[in-house]
Amino acid sequence: MQLNFDKQSQRSEFRQKRDQFVGALSPQDRALAFSKIPSPLAQYLLPGKIVAGYIAIGSEVDPAALLEQAHKMGCDIALPHVTSKTAPMRFLRWAPGDILVPGPFGLQQPAENAHLCTPDIVLAPLVAFDDRLMRLGQGAGHYDRALSLLDQAVAIGLAWSVQHAPAVASDIWDMPLDAILTEKSWMTL
Repeated sequence: MQLNFDKQSQRSEFRQKRDQFVGALSPQDRALAFSKIPSPLAQYLLPGKIVAGYIAIGSEVDPAALLEQAHKMGCDIALPHVTSKTAPMRFLRWAPGDILVPGPFGLQQPAENAHLCTPDIVLAPLVAFDDRLMRLGQGAGHYDRALSLLDQAVAIGLAWSVQHAPAVASDIWDMPLDAILTEKSWMTL
């Protein structure tokens, strides 16, 4: 098996794998995946904690049900707010049902005037991951830069099991995750 160790090739390969996998799921299986908070994640979701999620695009794992349940458990919810490829990503307060506005890269995000907050738990989308819990993202570095400043936050990648790579290409500035949640397992080091 040939392994691609450049980020661009891996992004292309794993986006295709993810798209094919999700495209083959029945609507019922897709709805059931990530529909309930597993116990390893629940231990972090204490009342008053700020949980940052995201609005899924395409075949990304959709964390909507997890965020709604965390909100019902007393957690505050935040979503990323991005203005450009180079500007830092901020986390703004949001609650299920609040209005979202279009952002760059096809993102749906809270309005610019939403309350700025610092997450305790970050649920991060990804393109691929490996056993070192390294995350291959979309390529703009928003999550790596944000996580480098959130040293007390627990960073959890959300992925489909087919996004597991033998090794992902990484650079010195890439931030490892604390855990990965797939539709089949919870991974930590």
